[in-house]
Amino acid sequence: MKVAVFSTKAYDRQFLEAANSSKQHELVFFEPRLDRDTAILAAGFPGVCPFVHDQVDASTLKILAANGTRLVSLRCAGFNNVDLNAAAELGIRVSRVPAYSPYGVAEHAVGLILSLNRKIHHAYNRVRDGNFSLNRLLGFNLHGRTVGIVGTGKIGLILGQIMKGFGCNLLAYDVYQNPGIEAMGGKYVELPELFAKSDIISLHCPLTPETHHLINENAIAQMKPGVMLINTSRGSLIDTQAVIEGLKSGQIGYLGVDVYEQESELFFEDLSGEIIKDDTFQRLTTFPNVLITGHQAFFTEEALRNIAETTLSNITDFEQGKACPYEICPQPQPGHNKVLVS
Repeated sequence: MKVAVFSTKAYDRQFLEAANSSKQHELVFFEPRLDRDTAILAAGFPGVCPFVHDQVDASTLKILAANGTRLVSLRCAGFNNVDLNAAAELGIRVSRVPAYSPYGVAEHAVGLILSLNRKIHHAYNRVRDGNFSLNRLLGFNLHGRTVGIVGTGKIGLILGQIMKGFGCNLLAYDVYQNPGIEAMGGKYVELPELFAKSDIISLHCPLTPETHHLINENAIAQMKPGVMLINTSRGSLIDTQAVIEGLKSGQIGYLGVDVYEQESELFFEDLSGEIIKDDTFQRLTTFPNVLITGHQAFFTEEALRNIAETTLSNITDFEQGKACPYEICPQPQPGHNKVLVS
């Protein structure tokens, strides 16, 4: 199948071409993001392959459909950037890669926890400057601390296993409980109790209308003073302005994020020679107890290999008329706009 691959970086091409050696699809790589202005580049392509920040909204889909596209094969887990209802109406099928790096993301969350706690990022810069003072580098033992995990799918479960290895106590919240959490001694509680009792809170849930700004002013007020908040999931789970106020008041003692709710204009690009105009993001960078990474939690060799292989398998299923296990279908439920994944 002829497929237009958007938002291409060198590493995307490397792993997709390697995985395609046995599939023999015709992959054409484009550096620009997919949106209504660039959709015309896919004219004549039965398939397109967007990434997490591409805008696959109704207007983009109409242009794609008018020019022959019948498959949107996302090479990411998140799909809130796709208008699934519009795709269905236009006869465009949508697939994704649901779980490509659970260990990588969980391990990155742990890296943020350790770095924030022991001030490793500050110590690194000090030593390079010849400053070996220990002032303001005081941390705490993870052993015996309580970690609250919001979202206990594959990533949340793995984080629980790792933190249990440190000797932490585990609290968890999820609409669907994972028996693996309780098997390791974790306890499911409601969110107010998790907020009130956790020394560290780590987010691992999808972005839905129900979870948008899950961490808001009210939630922060329920947390332990000085709590550590970690987000390697979706940027819009956090109300950034509320978090900034929490940092200023000291209610939030540490913040580690790999995602940001307005990241689409920033992440995956080299902006080192430009003026960043996002004042909210710039304010976050001024706090000494904030550590931000640019959506790299997924970025491991294993993940990129899994992404490429699953993406191309999805394309092959479509081409051969087979049922695709990772196809996404809109299933609106009465009373709300939640989208279920088939």
